[in-house]
Amino acid sequence: MRLGRIPYVNCLPVYGAIDRGIESVPAELITGTAAELNDLLAAGELQVSVVSAVEYARNAAAYHLLPDLAISCDGPVHSVMLFSCRPVEKLDAAAVLLTASSRTSVLLLELLCRHRWMVSPRFATVRAEAADLRALEGFPHEAVLVIGDAALHLAASGRYPHVVDLGAAWKEWTGLPFVFAVWAARRDANQATVRLVHQALVRSRDWGLAHLELLAAGAAEQTGILPATCQAYLADLDYALSYRHLAGLTDFFRRLAQDGLVPDGSLSFLSAA
Repeated sequence: MRLGRIPYVNCLPVYGAIDRGIESVPAELITGTAAELNDLLAAGELQVSVVSAVEYARNAAAYHLLPDLAISCDGPVHSVMLFSCRPVEKLDAAAVLLTASSRTSVLLLELLCRHRWMVSPRFATVRAEAADLRALEGFPHEAVLVIGDAALHLAASGRYPHVVDLGAAWKEWTGLPFVFAVWAARRDANQATVRLVHQALVRSRDWGLAHLELLAAGAAEQTGILPATCQAYLADLDYALSYRHLAGLTDFFRRLAQDGLVPDGSLSFLSAA
């Protein structure tokens, strides 16, 4: 059994107890960006992984969702940000850079531009490692979508006059939480082992949420961001998949399906037995 994880600090509450040997999981951990894990799960190189919400929507027939486990927000997310030289309502025909590492964030931005802000930017995808403080100079642009730890750094820099938190923009638009990532298992994986992995992840998540100060200290060492900032960031995220989260997720999928970006489909969860 191979289990995928993202190296960003937003995954620390789920994997912290596993990393410290407090919780054991019957799987080999594989680290990659969201886009890399999406592709590995689709190819059968992983049996369970955290993946972009959109990856589940695109391949729902091949996957089961793991219950009560996600990375989501009910308002600002702080790590999925559009940094712009002009107000978003004035980005029509403007060059907007997109990170290649998060398909969900990219499609959320496209929905907001098309249906909320009524603009049609010229999108260009850059390598994930290009969407950071050091490499943006090489790409002429009016705005850039940055995710993960790099977004936390760029937000602190004050480099762009206009900053939009996509989690907050979704909440203002729909009134619902937004689910950025879910944990999914391939339907052809050994389901009994998948259940054990799921149980370990939930126990590790519960431990992590009870030890955010400790995790924030580790996140600060990893990123160079102040521990208090890391703790506030992790505390603002949701790691459950409640009925409200599911309402936000299904609304996102509905809007994508209306635009022909994902197939229509229903959510399928890992069975209890």
